Amino acid sequence: QVQLVESGGGLVQPGGSLRLSCVVSGRIRSIDTMDWYRQAPGKQRELVAAMPSGGTTNYADSVKGRFTISGDNAKNMVYLQMNSLKPEDTAVYYCHVRMVGADYRYLQSWGQGTLVTVSS
Repeated sequence: QVQLVESGGGLVQPGGSLRLSCVVSGRIRSIDTMDWYRQAPGKQRELVAAMPSGGTTNYADSVKGRFTISGDNAKNMVYLQMNSLKPEDTAVYYCHVRMVGADYRYLQSWGQGTLVTVSS
């Protein structure tokens, strides 16, 4: 069974940085696409950063220039580097991965979420 496990969330002051990590556990062939979403209290889940397979990374306008999505296929890892954090970045962050399973079928999965709180 494939699972995504996130880490790296926490409390940070405005202007600070955090690096979120997401590891894909279980047998897979490769990661195809990777995304990070977030959901703030009382708001809908929104796409923060996307890295399509062989395509150009995309970012929400609110995080462009501050956040960077990256991945390490060899380690089955997905990262989100967040710099110059603002209070409005406070949310639960979720990784979402589409991958090629051990049986060569595509599958997708969500992480459990990690809370990021930006506050002084």
